Amino acid sequence: MHIMTRYFLEVMYDGIAFHGSQVQGTTPTIQFEINKALNTLFKEPVESFGASRTDEGVHALCNFYHFDTEQPLRESFVYNMNSILPHSIAVKNIYTADKPEANARFDAIARKYRYRIYSKKDPFLYNRAYYYPFSVDKGILQQTAAIIKEYTLFESFSKRNTQTKTFICNIYQSYWEEENNELHYTVEANRFLRGMVRGLVGTQLQAARGKISVDEFREIIESNNNTNADFSVPGYGLYLEEIKYPDGMLKAFTAFI
Repeated sequence: MHIMTRYFLEVMYDGIAFHGSQVQGTTPTIQFEINKALNTLFKEPVESFGASRTDEGVHALCNFYHFDTEQPLRESFVYNMNSILPHSIAVKNIYTADKPEANARFDAIARKYRYRIYSKKDPFLYNRAYYYPFSVDKGILQQTAAIIKEYTLFESFSKRNTQTKTFICNIYQSYWEEENNELHYTVEANRFLRGMVRGLVGTQLQAARGKISVDEFREIIESNNNTNADFSVPGYGLYLEEIKYPDGMLKAFTAFI
């Protein structure tokens, strides 16, 4: 008799081919493909639950899904999952949760996103970063990024039709940097709202191009009105880069067979 065990899958994916990460019937999504692979491997229905919902086109260098099974996992589990999954999704690691009620979404203590922009046409960055061939004031971007850290209420940067009950997010990091002829925005928080990072990026770019002032950027945050923010930057420039859990919650998987 095997005991039901909760496992955490760490995955990475190219979001271009998918309609976001969350299951939507039989529409191609990350979660749908993971569930399908788990069902194939275990030969019984197994449902996964994701840590962070990413929109259509958004990529992930790290996202987590938890699932339960009584079946013992083999050493070859990661290899077998990757053999079944499409080429645009890869399992990086598998962990055992320290308690049966551990939850990929609700137990995460921080999430980090990166948004990538490039200004000179490059076919190898197509659908991997946002082509933005305009001159921007990088000093303004650093100012707006610092301003974001002063606030906790981000209703202006939440898309409508969200089920969230609170718009409060604690921002731990918010900064721009230049890397390999690209401009990157990195933001880390305990949680994010639907469309929030794209709204932050789009609205900061408006300030950096002189379309709005830095004071107006601050007013947009304080307005708590999402019609004032700019959500127009595409999903494919965005990467979910890291998810953090409390120390000791996830244990390295050791196969019993």
